[in-house]
Amino acid sequence: MLQDGTVFIGKGFGSRGETMGEVVFNTSMTGYQEMLTDPSYKEQIVTMTYPQIGNCGVNNQDVESKKVQLSGLVVKEYLDYYSNWRAKASLDSYLKKYDITAISDIDTRELTKHIRIKGAMKGIISTENFDISYLKERLDKYHGIVGKDLVKNVTCDKAYYYNNKNKNFKYRIIAIDYGMKLNILRCLDYAGFKIKVVPSSTNSCKILKENPDGIFLSNGPGDPTAISYAIKNISEIIGKKPVFGICLGHQLMALALGAKTYKLKFGHHGGNHPVKNLMTGKVEITTQNHGFNVDRNSLNKLKNLNYKITHVNLNDQTIEGLEYESLNAFSVQYHPEAGHGSHDSRYIFEKFAQLIENF
Repeated sequence: MLQDGTVFIGKGFGSRGETMGEVVFNTSMTGYQEMLTDPSYKEQIVTMTYPQIGNCGVNNQDVESKKVQLSGLVVKEYLDYYSNWRAKASLDSYLKKYDITAISDIDTRELTKHIRIKGAMKGIISTENFDISYLKERLDKYHGIVGKDLVKNVTCDKAYYYNNKNKNFKYRIIAIDYGMKLNILRCLDYAGFKIKVVPSSTNSCKILKENPDGIFLSNGPGDPTAISYAIKNISEIIGKKPVFGICLGHQLMALALGAKTYKLKFGHHGGNHPVKNLMTGKVEITTQNHGFNVDRNSLNKLKNLNYKITHVNLNDQTIEGLEYESLNAFSVQYHPEAGHGSHDSRYIFEKFAQLIENF
């Protein structure tokens, strides 16, 4: 059931029970296990537009964190019979392991069109209680993700080295974990960085005291304006070390410099978003997962900020990349590391190395 009272009746799979979250849709044809474990999907119910889900099962490799992070899953057709040479278990058993409720056999095209017209909204999946007034009351009491700090639920508990055994690194960086995907760490490692990961609440003095060659701001879930401690810390770091941010890190960097963000109508979630690199004129097919965006008008009002927009989304002209040359910082809104999507934008990790080299 959606916040506006729209109801879809189907078949439950995964864990039995009730779950609430913001309902969004993802247009990717593959990679459902990466989506399930992506911390950026915290407290969201994800609708897959591709009709058949589950036919690849689940494995031990295609994960972006240690557990399933989203609140619920909606699919057209769930296939319990899986066939893949790496598969270890069914999607149904995987969801039950992490107590995630899912629903199948509904018209996901109708649901997606509804969200596109009305916008992303709160929703509830229930396998226990089908009373409309009860479900509506539950949704009315649910706060939603706007204004809520979801990062505290997905960041690491303590600092750690991702690749401490790697002796062939070029630069030593600190990665601030706002809900970081594992494939970002893999890409940073491949680009030659020795990576120390720290919790999102780590203060700027402690980070700068370690004197890293660069600082990385990770992706993560929810409303960036709710993470005030991160905005403060970034404002005290930027300009002192080369800084690179992805997705939520991109938004937090802009907020730290005085810009504003706003909520997109239904967000960008999928593996087929065309983004134009304004520096080269090339179009990149990107994977995206965000519900908020940096406000272009707020950037224009910051007269002392020397910035340039490096990438734009060709679907809606929203900002996909920013560079602050005088501050030795840049960021992108999309996910260049995406394992199940296009690899057009992998060069961005080498750009971080070049920024450090020229610092």
